[in-house]
Amino acid sequence: MEIPSYPSTREIELQDKSRMDVIFQQMQPRVSELTFANLYLFRFAHHYKLTLVGDSLVVLGTGYSGDEYFLRPFGGDVEIALDFLFSEGRVLSGVDEEFVGKYLKDRHGVEFVEDRDSFDYLYNRHDLATLSGKRFHKKKNRARYFTNRHPFTVDRYSDRYYREALDLVEEWRRVHTDIDSRSLEPEVAAAAEGLEKAAQLGLEGVVILVEGRVQAYALGEKLNSITSLCHFEKAAPFYDGLYQVVDQEFNRRCFVDCTFVNREQDLGEPSLRKSKLSYHPVELVKKYRSWKVKT
Repeated sequence: MEIPSYPSTREIELQDKSRMDVIFQQMQPRVSELTFANLYLFRFAHHYKLTLVGDSLVVLGTGYSGDEYFLRPFGGDVEIALDFLFSEGRVLSGVDEEFVGKYLKDRHGVEFVEDRDSFDYLYNRHDLATLSGKRFHKKKNRARYFTNRHPFTVDRYSDRYYREALDLVEEWRRVHTDIDSRSLEPEVAAAAEGLEKAAQLGLEGVVILVEGRVQAYALGEKLNSITSLCHFEKAAPFYDGLYQVVDQEFNRRCFVDCTFVNREQDLGEPSLRKSKLSYHPVELVKKYRSWKVKT
């Protein structure tokens, strides 16, 4: 299906994957939002729409707080697309330092600010796969606590595990219903569809089976040639150390040709931020928001 010119839009569809995969392959992004699977799975959560501004493909979206934005223009004349969208009063979101330096830093009448809640956490994949060294002593002890008490097996995720993994997502949602988070239900919906359409979206991962049943899984893809991206990681409650095990197994078995793994953002949630920092990221991939100053 053709993509209409602005201001007309249409929703993201599965058949857009081949076209957008080529764009991202050429771009080699560092920002976790910039994969087809991410955009597709969160298309309802963020009301993503596709449009053409000149010869640039643009994704329009809406944040959890209701603020409208657009992602960096893909291809074409990026300068023209930016000028037009800024003149429309639209806000640019989720761009990294390289984009800021190339397109925004010296742009007259445009401001940009860091969006800390959206920074991606980047880790050395080998560190998370081995948990070696003093920095990871507590993590390794927690993983050992689980492995010493629960006989388990590890397998690659496939459709045969879909139903049990889906039950796990629903159990995770029930446990977290008391959390005041606007991202909870969208996260659950995206995780469920990710399991269902993993093969179509090019997602890979692992499952942890205890007594033959799925008790944890992790699912992701490649973000660029040297970085994997973990989209979803869920574990049954009351198994102390299970999250450490599934994270370790994902990084041991998946995308082993990658140097780094991106574990996305914390959305400003204190407990999630504490957890992500405790794994000692090698970098926080900064993201920025930008807009035209009103005169």
